[in-house]
Amino acid sequence: MSAKSLEGRKALVTGGARGIGAAIAQALARSGAAVMIGDILDGVGRDTAGEIAKAGVKTGFVKLDVTDDAQWERAVAATVETLGGYDILINNAGIEITSLVSEIKAEDARRMCDVNIVGTVLGMKHAFRAMRPGGPAGKGGAVVNIASVAATIAFPSIAVYSGTKSAVDRMTRVAAMEAGKLGFGVRVNCIYPGLIPTDMGLQLANDIVSIGLAADVNAAVGSVVEQTPLGRLAEVSDIADAAVFLCSNDARFITGIGLPVDGGMGM
Repeated sequence: MSAKSLEGRKALVTGGARGIGAAIAQALARSGAAVMIGDILDGVGRDTAGEIAKAGVKTGFVKLDVTDDAQWERAVAATVETLGGYDILINNAGIEITSLVSEIKAEDARRMCDVNIVGTVLGMKHAFRAMRPGGPAGKGGAVVNIASVAATIAFPSIAVYSGTKSAVDRMTRVAAMEAGKLGFGVRVNCIYPGLIPTDMGLQLANDIVSIGLAADVNAAVGSVVEQTPLGRLAEVSDIADAAVFLCSNDARFITGIGLPVDGGMGM
């Protein structure tokens, strides 16, 4: 893949202020894309956009709660206006609330469903409307949804999170079929990241200890590494590189897939 495989492309990255989202935004920018950061974290999001802009990349920040239809409309309009188009969506925003099934709170389950499922499908909705022929961008494009290895394995304490990420996988495949059949010119794929030592990943490790499933954080992390054939945790760059590939012309005949980037953990 060429260093500038996304030259001229325009991307919106949700949850792009930090963690996986920020790494993907930076990788897209290095590959030649203009990038809009969408996040509820205003200050951190603007800082991330500012760092990307230092390399001479056209970028911006838009406040985006992915559960809000109207905010999606504004975010897409801002992306088209600021970047001069819109043909990549990275649906990365998500939350994980750890709980044993016997202890799950209804409000936590609903919150995860709202952000991880509703937020993802609203992103695809507004991407399709903007990217399809006759839309305000209208040149087709690529959508990459961030699922999780949790969609493919039975990992204790994250039942609802796993369910929401399984839903992301299913929605990806249906959306890819619809986009193809309706001639939208939009490819839709998802990625299953393995456990990454981001804020969310480390919080999960701490939560596993607090509910008695591991003696300490090292043991919690060690158990994940033990289940991973490549023998390490994932890195944000692993996920970012996969996202760039799926958005690029090298993946021009790939749609409706779930790509494991998990070191073999979910095989």
